[in-house]
Amino acid sequence: MRILYIIWVVLLVGSTVVSAQSTGKLKKVVIDAGHGGKDPGAHGKYAKEKDIVLAVALKLGNYINKYLPEVEVVYTRKTDVFIPLNKRAEIANKADANLFISIHANWISNSRITGTETFALGLHRTDDNLEVAKKENAVIKLEDDYSVTYENFDPNSAESYIIFELYQNIYLDQSLEVASKIQNQFSKRVGRRDRGVKQAGFLVLRETAMPGVLVELGFLSNAAEEKYLSSNEGQALLASGIFRAFRDYKIKFDAKNSMDVADVNAAREAAKTDIVYRIQVASSKRKIKEGTSVYKKFTDVFEYRDGKSYKYAVEGSGSYKEVSESLPSVKRKVKDCFVIAFEDGVRIPLKEAREKTKE
Repeated sequence: MRILYIIWVVLLVGSTVVSAQSTGKLKKVVIDAGHGGKDPGAHGKYAKEKDIVLAVALKLGNYINKYLPEVEVVYTRKTDVFIPLNKRAEIANKADANLFISIHANWISNSRITGTETFALGLHRTDDNLEVAKKENAVIKLEDDYSVTYENFDPNSAESYIIFELYQNIYLDQSLEVASKIQNQFSKRVGRRDRGVKQAGFLVLRETAMPGVLVELGFLSNAAEEKYLSSNEGQALLASGIFRAFRDYKIKFDAKNSMDVADVNAAREAAKTDIVYRIQVASSKRKIKEGTSVYKKFTDVFEYRDGKSYKYAVEGSGSYKEVSESLPSVKRKVKDCFVIAFEDGVRIPLKEAREKTKE
């Protein structure tokens, strides 16, 4: 009976939320800082997971509020409080959000291991993935009547995770896309070791009726990584990496799903060509180090290669009009900046881009 009930719940959730996620622009994101309160999460020599992930979550929300003000940010927690896993999912579902981002830090007995990894919901395929899921799901034991709430799910039993075979995650493709973008940012822009995009059985993702990812920022069991994760600079860079991934996902989401009458034709064209407009603010023969030069003036900096030169741009939108409206404020910081365009990540003439997006 329990299996039949689970299947019924999955089918019910899938049938009722598809329409909400398949139309319109990305207008709401839930940021979930893992652990909190009586649940410290992973421990380093001096740092606690709950403190690090809250700092990164708040920075991420600030970046979204500043650079994408049209997006509403919902937090599962903004202070050091304990929130049960099912309540975190409930917050996201009640908000009818378009995306759920859960932020965590890792720990392992081998102190030499480092790196970031981002998970989507799925059945673990390796023992390592199972161990991460066990660690994050173990928090339910701090909840009252957890065996009733989670239907006798045992976070430490491998057999309990067979349940995830029954969950056909209708948002898996979107979740994997977001996860891939986050890992790409961490690796290429933030300079962290890439441990890849993975799938595992996380209860907090299972209960959310929207695309969702669980981000592991690094290992508190490694001394150097603990120091990095505890630093304001490290937290800011990781938050900006997640922000850029979110922004890029939103651009594509809006282009494919916008149902605004005035934008529908442009959205269709943008979805076909994947055009992105940006504002170029710098060019250098040598790679500009993050935290210096234009990185001090702008949080959202995009780097690309043009021949032997490194070039840097800010903003980023599928709409030329939207980027053009940002040009005056950017010019106040860099006088000789100008709008450029990319198609599938490759720079193309601005005129050609505007013709393709009918702008």
